[in-house]
Amino acid sequence: MARYKANTQRLGKQWTELFIAAPQVVMHRTSRMAMTRLSARDQAEFSRMCSEKVAAFYQSWASMWTTAVAVQYELATACSSAAVAFASNGTSTTGAAVATMANAATKVASAGLAPVHKKAVANARRLSRSKR
Repeated sequence: MARYKANTQRLGKQWTELFIAAPQVVMHRTSRMAMTRLSARDQAEFSRMCSEKVAAFYQSWASMWTTAVAVQYELATACSSAAVAFASNGTSTTGAAVATMANAATKVASAGLAPVHKKAVANARRLSRSKR
């Protein structure tokens, strides 16, 4: 249960930080877009914006896939343990199997959010320090 709580807290923290950072980045970039004349730095920023989004979402997909494959073993073990326990002595350990499934889903979601979160938070920090 402690693992599940830690994974859930990490996912919640990622979402909260992303919820704060993303609007800051959007505001900064749209205010730059609204300027009459774009500097070379602005044009480079917009180019970076496009390429980093593609890269972050590819990394997100790859992380989710890799984590999903890794937790397949955990899920299979939990389900087979529940089935063996029920077949051998009639006791049900489905609660543990369900907890493993919930933990697996949280791990996959957190792994998928991590690259997007990392880039958005880094951009918010970087753009808040830059001169306009």
